Amino acid sequence: MTQTSNLAAAEANVQAKSESLKKELGVTDLALTQILFIVGLSWIGVAGKLGPSHVIFWLLALVLFYIPSAVVVIYLNRLMPLEGGLYQWAKLGFNQTIGFMLAWNLWLYVIVFTSEIGLTAATYLSYAIGPSAAWMTTSSWFPAFAAAVILAFMVIASTIGLSVGKWVHNTGGVMMLVIFAALIILPVLGVLTGHLKEYHPFHTEVPKFSLYNINILSKLGFGALGGFEYVAILAGETKSPARSVGRSVLIAAPVIAIMFVMGTATMVAYIPTEQMDLIGPLPQVLRVGFGPFGIAGPLVTIAIVMTLASRVAQASVSFTAVTRLPMVAGWDRMLPAWFSKLHSKYKTPVNSIILVGVASLVMAIVGSLGVGQAEAFQLLFNASGMLYALTYVVMFAIPIWGLRGITPRPPMWLKIASMSGLLMTVLNVVLSVVPIIEVKSAGAFAFKISSAILLMNLVGVGLLIAARRRGAREQTQQTEVS
Repeated sequence: MTQTSNLAAAEANVQAKSESLKKELGVTDLALTQILFIVGLSWIGVAGKLGPSHVIFWLLALVLFYIPSAVVVIYLNRLMPLEGGLYQWAKLGFNQTIGFMLAWNLWLYVIVFTSEIGLTAATYLSYAIGPSAAWMTTSSWFPAFAAAVILAFMVIASTIGLSVGKWVHNTGGVMMLVIFAALIILPVLGVLTGHLKEYHPFHTEVPKFSLYNINILSKLGFGALGGFEYVAILAGETKSPARSVGRSVLIAAPVIAIMFVMGTATMVAYIPTEQMDLIGPLPQVLRVGFGPFGIAGPLVTIAIVMTLASRVAQASVSFTAVTRLPMVAGWDRMLPAWFSKLHSKYKTPVNSIILVGVASLVMAIVGSLGVGQAEAFQLLFNASGMLYALTYVVMFAIPIWGLRGITPRPPMWLKIASMSGLLMTVLNVVLSVVPIIEVKSAGAFAFKISSAILLMNLVGVGLLIAARRRGAREQTQQTEVS
């Protein structure tokens, strides 16, 4: 049997197991989810620090990473439109081991990312309510309580399924569009009313070649523009996934690019480079820009609340999709069948959902125990971001070195695009391990991050070995019975 036939057989097997899943997602749902998941508000502050040269950096990031990631996702999803997305692509493009370890890294990333939601909620609520709520960010219990409430909501919504979840994600995507629409229109209103002297959104300068600028470029690539592959995890719950996921990328890609470039232009127009707030750039620029109109206070409060709602919806996207990874690993007998059990009514992987919810809550509690633990949590969070980057290394490697025996072979232009995305991702990983800012010990910093990544992957290897031993025992038992 040829490799192409093996791929077809594997796809048929996964699609058969996906038949019981409800097909809830259409192109519009996926496009809004893409916008919600990819767009991060902090990046307009990071890019704004570059001043007018941000235009050059965004264009380079778009050409070297964003467009390559889009075309690779569209290609792989058309070839393998399967529930589990990137896990299936890695498994069928390379082998089961790489697929399992990729899913493990992605699972860990989302657990840590989701567990931060309580602290995020406390921070945004304190900004929205005012000085009287400042205690929320320093409280030893409120972030954990907020995380428990929000995670309970996610567990319930995810268990009911995407018939409800998609509306949470769609609402978050619409809110993100509204927030950026206000941001983009602000300097136009400023110029028309005379409150802003001039506005040249595409005025740029040639940046200097430096390690700092290369680091920023790598972050504006993978950090800001990564995420197109994520909705493909839900391919088995999507109507016509081979077509719908690709169309959602084509719709969302230019919208997201405009949001980032024009949003950064607003930051540069209003806020001096040295005064830009990298944590809360949106409230900062809205307060300054709408201040002369006398509506800055209420508008910023509304924007903060909408931003928090969008952030919760983002976490819900991450949570919902990652709960499918243990389910599909269970289909492949890499995890016990318990993980693949579907709810009798809603047809969702209820056991996997509960596991992810509990793991995220435990991580949230650990992160709020104290200073020492908080530092360890921050280290884990930074490492988890690198774990996500490692999954991209695998994704870009598939068209270049994977899919052996598959015909027709990936075209040369796709391999070139994949290599560009791969190099940008590797650059991000390297510059995350080796700090370019002043630290007490660069070696110690790199060692801690690398050790955390190694330790987390060793745990994954242990699970993989246990799965293979369990499979061997089951095979032996079946042979004895027959």
